[in-house]
Amino acid sequence: MKGWMGKIKALMLMGFTALLLAGCGKENLTALVPKGYGADESMKLIILTTVIMGGVLLIVVILLAYVAIRFRRKKGQEDFIPKQVEGNHTLETIWTVIPVILVIIMAIPTTLVSFDLADASDKSDNINIDITGNQYWWHFNYQDEEIQTSQDLYIPVGEKVYLNMKSNDVIHSFWVPSISGKMDVNPENTNTMYIEAYEEGVYWGKCAELCGPSHSLMDFKVIVVSKEEYEKWVADMQNYDPEVEPESAVAQEGAELFEQNNCMGCHAIGSSPIEVGPNLTNFGNRTKIAGYLEPTKENLVDWLKDPETLKPGNLMTGKYPELNDDEAEKIAEYLLQMKVTDVTPESAGK
Repeated sequence: MKGWMGKIKALMLMGFTALLLAGCGKENLTALVPKGYGADESMKLIILTTVIMGGVLLIVVILLAYVAIRFRRKKGQEDFIPKQVEGNHTLETIWTVIPVILVIIMAIPTTLVSFDLADASDKSDNINIDITGNQYWWHFNYQDEEIQTSQDLYIPVGEKVYLNMKSNDVIHSFWVPSISGKMDVNPENTNTMYIEAYEEGVYWGKCAELCGPSHSLMDFKVIVVSKEEYEKWVADMQNYDPEVEPESAVAQEGAELFEQNNCMGCHAIGSSPIEVGPNLTNFGNRTKIAGYLEPTKENLVDWLKDPETLKPGNLMTGKYPELNDDEAEKIAEYLLQMKVTDVTPESAGK
């Protein structure tokens, strides 16, 4: 009895631990707290399949327990051999037909939702953004607004936004769990999906396709703002003049160093279509540096001096002369002062 009790306690502990860990996570990085149309539809499918599979599991466990108890070997029957039976057409038909029915029940709504989320019949009436996946960052081109930016995707709340996605190198996968499902981003064809957020806020996005050594660091953010804030953000981004000198003397020196080190060969500022490296317009308002580092001057200096250590496999490594501490700090000061608009991730939802 003691041995069995120990095993039962161990199983209960493991079950409790699994349940506890299942609650870990972030509200803006989970498919279980939907904040957009696509995520909401996906959640309904998750609930449907969970209920069906949970019911199947429960029935199997009950039947298994009944058979184990009802037909267990009893004392004095150690040498008893029960009647051997095989083949029951009724049972075989039942446990073949029922799974087929359950699969159909799950397949029909899944197919309908898939076609719904892929429907682009009203694409021309809504915002269209061309998204390019790169190792290991994302570029965003707002078609009608003629805005180029990277890493932080601004969209208005409650509106459909069509995303036309293509890769510059390998296969990536665009995924914002709280807003919508995944979509593969391929080198040879453009895949289109739409997202529609219910609430303002900052939502985390991930690349969901293993794409290289820094795949796990290929993060981005979707900043959902009010329609009025979105219009202001668009106007500010369109009217930004990259030729305007920074206010501080240190930042001015940083701008000169930025140009001297040929950073402009890869990084565009403003509406330039250059996509070799991330567009740096409004860099000072970014939520992260290199997709995952906190936006501090220290982290930016470290990134400028040695990007390979922080994000292995990135294409920035070795593309510019080595910077000393003073040069890196001045360039960092220049980039962090590059704030185009008052519409920021911090203001979203407030």
